[in-house]
Amino acid sequence: MDPDFLNVFTQPAAVNQFLAENVIAQGEKRKLIKPTSRNNPKLEELKLLLIDWINKTLKEEHIVVKSLEEDVYDGLVLHHLLENLGSLKLDVDKIALTEKKQQHKLSVILEAVAKCLQLEESQLKWSVESILSKDLLSTLHLLVAIAKHFAPNLAMPPNVQVETITIENTSRGLKTATAVEYITENKENSEAQSKDDAFDELFSRAPDKLDAVKKVFLQFVNQHIGKLGLSVKDIESQFADGVILLLLIGQLEGYFLNLRDFFLTPASTTEMLHNVNLALDLLTDGGLLNFSVNSE
Repeated sequence: MDPDFLNVFTQPAAVNQFLAENVIAQGEKRKLIKPTSRNNPKLEELKLLLIDWINKTLKEEHIVVKSLEEDVYDGLVLHHLLENLGSLKLDVDKIALTEKKQQHKLSVILEAVAKCLQLEESQLKWSVESILSKDLLSTLHLLVAIAKHFAPNLAMPPNVQVETITIENTSRGLKTATAVEYITENKENSEAQSKDDAFDELFSRAPDKLDAVKKVFLQFVNQHIGKLGLSVKDIESQFADGVILLLLIGQLEGYFLNLRDFFLTPASTTEMLHNVNLALDLLTDGGLLNFSVNSE
């Protein structure tokens, strides 16, 4: 057995319990939330929010969900949710008593979800088998996707992440791999990505608008640099030696840069690079620059 497999559990008893409750066939691979990650307060907050949302949505139908794993797997709650939220009429029985009927019911429901949410098979983070087996990770991904589509104003906690373990039963024993997986949106990454995308799109698709953007930047720079009796007319050439950038940072951050720390009239590339590197260091130290910039 892979020794890493044992390390993901806090107590030896948890290993025996896992093996007793989860039978993984030869060649099968399963991804689960680590037991140590199930106590994450943000994860618990998300679970309670989804339960409350489902119960409020299905209140008139007298359906009460207490556990996402135990109450969602058979398809009854999902069936009512889709009919209530999306006015979808699914050609399946409301109650499926046998596992075979539950499997068929889930297959119809999940196919309707994928179609409604316009998701390709490769984008799905759940399956009939995982939902039917009461897998919490898959159930959360499914419910979050449904909630984001039908209730976009639902205030789900951002950046909910869990540690996962993928277990594969190979001919040589159990093989494992651990990872961190986000269940709700990673807002920090998405905000940074949206900013990058905006400028990338500007440069690639709307070069004709660059002049207008430059004018806005020049107006902003001159508003502050003008207090020193200076003026910038060309962003590319006048920012190249780092002097204007350093003076602008000093004005915006409210401090004076000692003239001995930089070259006010740099005479070489080395002196220019010194200025630019100093400016980048100041931005980084001030928490204003969280990505790498090539000073050259």
